Amino acid sequence: MKTARELEKMFDITPDEIAKIDSDALKGKLQGRAIKTVTGPGRPPIYDEPMRQVTFKEPDHRLKAIDRRAEQLGLRRSDYLRQLVENDLECSGMT
Repeated sequence: MKTARELEKMFDITPDEIAKIDSDALKGKLQGRAIKTVTGPGRPPIYDEPMRQVTFKEPDHRLKAIDRRAEQLGLRRSDYLRQLVENDLECSGMT
């Protein structure tokens, strides 16, 4: 682990400059410039076609059960629900 002094030397920055950057950041002012912009989804798409959001409401007790079951399977809630729909559509011959 490097000491504060080693890091200051490595990054050519003084404690006063660090304090100024911190103070500005707390006020919402970020120094420097963006070198890369992140666009698009955070993970690769799962399908080759555009996805549309589906929203519906469930009672609290059922949502808790859904979350417990998804956790048991090691899935996120959305992946668990997506899998249920895919399985049902496949079983009914609609896919």
